[in-house]
Amino acid sequence: MEVKIPRLMIAIVISVFMTLEVFGQEMYQPVYISVQKMHWNMDKKDFKMEDWVAMEKEFLDKVIQKNDLIIASNVLLHSMTPDNTELLYVTVYNSWDAIEKAADKNGELIRAAWPDVEKRRAFFTNRRSYYDRSHSDEIFMSYPGAKSLKKEDGKRYYFYVRKNYMAFPEGGSADEFDSLSKEYIENVFHKNNLIKAYYPHVHLYGTNSRDFIEVFVVESMADLEKMFESNDKLYKEHWPDEAKRKDMEAKMEKYFLPNHSDYLYRLVPELSKG
Repeated sequence: MEVKIPRLMIAIVISVFMTLEVFGQEMYQPVYISVQKMHWNMDKKDFKMEDWVAMEKEFLDKVIQKNDLIIASNVLLHSMTPDNTELLYVTVYNSWDAIEKAADKNGELIRAAWPDVEKRRAFFTNRRSYYDRSHSDEIFMSYPGAKSLKKEDGKRYYFYVRKNYMAFPEGGSADEFDSLSKEYIENVFHKNNLIKAYYPHVHLYGTNSRDFIEVFVVESMADLEKMFESNDKLYKEHWPDEAKRKDMEAKMEKYFLPNHSDYLYRLVPELSKG
């Protein structure tokens, strides 16, 4: 059976790779983001958060920090999501090839950090005991327009994740989508001081090919509410003419389905790289 990929989706993915003048004059180089959703083992009787953090910090220091193929990683805990057992391991790579190579490098670093087989087995048996057997994996590619986080040590940022679903309209084009997104992101999200970081990315491997994910990083729950108000103010300042606003909205909305999903996570600052 022939699988037909919507032309607009192909065009958008190609544009992410090939656009020369998106958010600056240099060719845009996407990064690749793997998201592993884990779940707590709710049957673990001796669970202590400080013990879990210390154990994962040891793994971070001995393996992740030493793996130069991993350019960034974060661990995010449930704050407001449909499942309070979930936590996310988010890992960023410079290339698709680096994903597999990084896994091999992790294996080398693990054997070097725990050369004694029994001690290595004990560490990872203990590590596995914190998690349920079920997990899921997805891989995304970054979309132009990111606003990078300048982390302050120890700050437990909130990550608001908005999952949009692309509509692939007839007559749509990657050029129009890129142009509309660029103008909005630059004049709203980048100018909103409450948004400490913004990360848009598109589906590559996972459950839904329509996914267009936006991650907004804020310092507090209060800032999250204020963020929406500030976005609206900046939006109206950039498009003061109501007719032009409605025209822009009509053009942009055709690229997305009307529904979206929202998730809120908390960063574990001790377990971050990059």
